[in-house]
Amino acid sequence: MPAFLFEVGTEELPASFVASAVRQWRDRLPASLVEANLSAGSVQVFATPRRLAVLIEGLPDRQPDRTEEVKGPPAAAAFKDGQPTKAAEGFARKNGLDLSALELRDTDKGAFVFAQVFTAGRSTPEILQELAPQWVQGLEGKRFMRWSDGQLRFPRPIRSLIALWDDQVLPIALTVRAATDDRPAEILTADRVTTGHRVLHPEPVAIAQASDYVTALEAASVLVDPDRRQALIVEQTHAAAASLSAVAEIDPDLLAEVRDLVEFPTAVIGRFDEEFLELPSEVTKTVMVTHQRYFPVHQPGAPDRLLPNFITISNGDPAKAAVIAEGNGRVVRARLSDGQYFYKADTAKPLDSYLAKLETVTFQDQLGSMRAKVDRIVTMADRLCDQLQLSADDRDLVNWAALLCKADLVTNMVFEFPELQGIMGEKYARASGEPAAVAVAIGEHYLPKGAGDALPSSQTGRIIALADRLDTLCSLFRIGLLPSGSSDPFALRRAANAVVNIIWDAGWSLNLEALIEPESIERWADSGMGTQLADFFVQRFRNLLEDEQGIDYDLALAVVGEPGDRDAALRALYDPADLLQRAQFLQSLRRSGQLTALYATINRAAKLAAKGDLNFSDLDPAASVKPALFEQPSEQAFYDALVALVPVTQAARQSRAYQPLADQLAQAAAVVANFFDGSQSVMVMVDDPAVRVNRLNLLGLLRNHARVLGDFGAIVKG
Repeated sequence: MPAFLFEVGTEELPASFVASAVRQWRDRLPASLVEANLSAGSVQVFATPRRLAVLIEGLPDRQPDRTEEVKGPPAAAAFKDGQPTKAAEGFARKNGLDLSALELRDTDKGAFVFAQVFTAGRSTPEILQELAPQWVQGLEGKRFMRWSDGQLRFPRPIRSLIALWDDQVLPIALTVRAATDDRPAEILTADRVTTGHRVLHPEPVAIAQASDYVTALEAASVLVDPDRRQALIVEQTHAAAASLSAVAEIDPDLLAEVRDLVEFPTAVIGRFDEEFLELPSEVTKTVMVTHQRYFPVHQPGAPDRLLPNFITISNGDPAKAAVIAEGNGRVVRARLSDGQYFYKADTAKPLDSYLAKLETVTFQDQLGSMRAKVDRIVTMADRLCDQLQLSADDRDLVNWAALLCKADLVTNMVFEFPELQGIMGEKYARASGEPAAVAVAIGEHYLPKGAGDALPSSQTGRIIALADRLDTLCSLFRIGLLPSGSSDPFALRRAANAVVNIIWDAGWSLNLEALIEPESIERWADSGMGTQLADFFVQRFRNLLEDEQGIDYDLALAVVGEPGDRDAALRALYDPADLLQRAQFLQSLRRSGQLTALYATINRAAKLAAKGDLNFSDLDPAASVKPALFEQPSEQAFYDALVALVPVTQAARQSRAYQPLADQLAQAAAVVANFFDGSQSVMVMVDDPAVRVNRLNLLGLLRNHARVLGDFGAIVKG
């Protein structure tokens, strides 16, 4: 079966766009073919810094013919007195049919006109000529460019097109620039010629037929398959490190970037002076990885014991490896020399001496300097210490760590290498003789930096991390800088996620609502912002329970509460760690099957209880139920089961051990089932208001005890 090759040749593309374009085409092109009623054996997307291509094999010569049933106007509108109306004539003409081909058929909405419409399949090359330009124009990304007043947008100038149907060129064209009164349109038309490697094969490359694409370009020193280039880079890098009796540190993000910066990778070993190994390894790695795109090498089993070598991936001539290594070595030595100077200058003073300079750094225009933010962090950290009931010595460590946590922002090193914030703070704290707990906390308080990242593990580090993010959230919400839709310029969702995950990881019982209440924030003018932030956290709880903790969506809703359920929301905010524990417990009940035994009865009771007005906080039957009004023994049995539940529920609240409560609820459920449907069953909604309220209160009390686990009304199945 025929194959189709389409290549867009360009100037050097940004690596980030190369990876994004491959993902987009791999996702969209198969769907585009299906939509065009074309089947394909395989769709392979290729890309290098100078081209984006797709090879589609196993295509048919043409679309299959198809016959579709088309529904037309109502019969009453299509025919009058047995004669076709203009509506019938128009429907027939639109579908290329004679009036005799129309059928009348009854439907549940009356009689309508139907027709069988035959469509002959179109030639596949004809369809591809329409689709290929759409594939290019549909690509999305940042910082696209236009050619003069043209409409085509792309990250870099497009220089060539290849479009081959087996060995035949398809006349696919892209209008780069529209025609004007004094200038003709600039149109790129496809042929079969592309470029080889810029250095190793500068001559043009003619592709004889579509299926030759990969081998023809490999002969021109271009590996068009990104996955193959990546595998080769990994193989060569490990081999180069092994030749040094070392281990290469291959950062996944750097690997992906380097893969899309080269067309023919060659691993080259470079070297720098051993004196730079005296620098903290994080500084040396940052220079190599972030700024130079080199892979560091270290001694086996000791990632912090670097060798004075690096591995760079060259896109040049392998025969010139020594020259390439020397040139890269000069560059990295200059960068490391800067780092060495910064480190010596920074450590000449104690870390706390940098605090005054934080006054010169603006955190946010309306919120003042970074020094003002540090003061707020200290205040928030102090309030966290109050809730955690820390000792005086631990509080002193927390307060000092909070004061120093941002001091490294104004050091020379972090000014030059911002990605080292926190890391250098920890190094400089140790160099200044600060307690180890303070130094570790300074480094940890930036964790997690994103989803899936490590969390702070020390007590002091967790507190400072929480205080920093809580201050950011409270302060920005106070001045109205809330996330909206997909826009979150201050990464507040990430900050709130970090707060929740740190609390969950630590298992701390913290009253989050008390930490974010309006009265706790200096100059908080609009108390409505406090409610907005509380709602914001409640949404984070639900998302994290479902997306990261694997909790079923209805069980997450059961513990977090429906929108507007302030009782459930406040309980979640009062103790987020308990929220997680209850969600995980309900999930375990579902897996064991015990939830099924509870669900039907408690959910039925909760729905009926909604007709009453019993407060959700009421648990004691003696306060809201009158046994003198009982008419059946099942009511007394229900009451006794509720009395037995009270101490169990209270113990579960205090200990957060919920299995005894679930077991007691299961026993009560059996009694309630008899209340509803047994030989001594009763009618709840009776005419006598006193008896009706009494029975509704029985049901409300059962609901309230169950709500200590979660809202069973939100659970959709047992």
